[in-house]
Amino acid sequence: MENFAIIGAAGFVAPRHLKAINETHNRLVAAVDPHDSVGILDRYFPGTKFFTEIERFDRFLEKTRRQSPGSSVRYISICSPNYLHDAHIRLALRVNADAICEKPLIINPWNLDALSEIEHETGQRVYTILQLRHHGSLIALKQRLDGLKKRQRVEVCLSYVTHRGPWYNVSWKGSEEKSGGIAMNIGVHFFDILLWLFGDCQRYEVHVRETDQMAGMLELKWADVRWFLSTRDEDVPESYRQRDQHAFRSLTMNGEEIEFSGGFTDLHTSVYASILDGKGLGIVDARPSIELVYAIRTCPLTMNKGYFHPTLLK
Repeated sequence: MENFAIIGAAGFVAPRHLKAINETHNRLVAAVDPHDSVGILDRYFPGTKFFTEIERFDRFLEKTRRQSPGSSVRYISICSPNYLHDAHIRLALRVNADAICEKPLIINPWNLDALSEIEHETGQRVYTILQLRHHGSLIALKQRLDGLKKRQRVEVCLSYVTHRGPWYNVSWKGSEEKSGGIAMNIGVHFFDILLWLFGDCQRYEVHVRETDQMAGMLELKWADVRWFLSTRDEDVPESYRQRDQHAFRSLTMNGEEIEFSGGFTDLHTSVYASILDGKGLGIVDARPSIELVYAIRTCPLTMNKGYFHPTLLK
């Protein structure tokens, strides 16, 4: 049983990390968040020490590290806003803990090199959450593609729409400087899975880039991809909205639907188990998707209708 701590205990994604720590039979000894709406801790770890100031949390970690090897924190889970991830990763490594950081690992790719250097200096590890690589349907597709004797290029269409209300743009998530925008905050693990399945990116175009909607194309080694991301409720298919469903995920390959809607939110425990087994994904694994997302966030728009996502043609 390992000692964990968590940064960002009041955040949206924190319950998935708390559940994963609990289900892998470990203990949470400390948590921090400037907001004190953290009653979720009582469900999993009612004895956890809680701090609203990162400085006091840091002091607690340092004190326990010096008391005895058995009381020190082995892993720090990071669920804070995206723009704070690299600072909180450095905090974890400095107190001799491995960092388990929610996606995206960082917003700007040049910060990855600095984190790699600190990993080397401290001997600690930085792990990232790319949970779609643990989804059974996508694992099966990966095995199917890798098993082909002669692989051919395919046509892929990715759609991800998840409605977010007015609060989203008021929060840090609505600030591109703090979140990396919709492509980073909402889409980075989808871009990761595309690269994982279909190879390196050779060319890209962006056709729409708004705060709540983005679309473009990727020319990957083994696929031509049209992608669409949105947080607008009107972009959810009408049939879904009629059933009071406000999220839509679709991945097709040569017209074949790859079903991965089920079990989407229950993958963190599998990620944690992999990390604890010494098989976690790190900086090297996260780099390609982070570099790609930065590129599509900053490149000029292209109005090439021949590569438009079907949603844009309606």
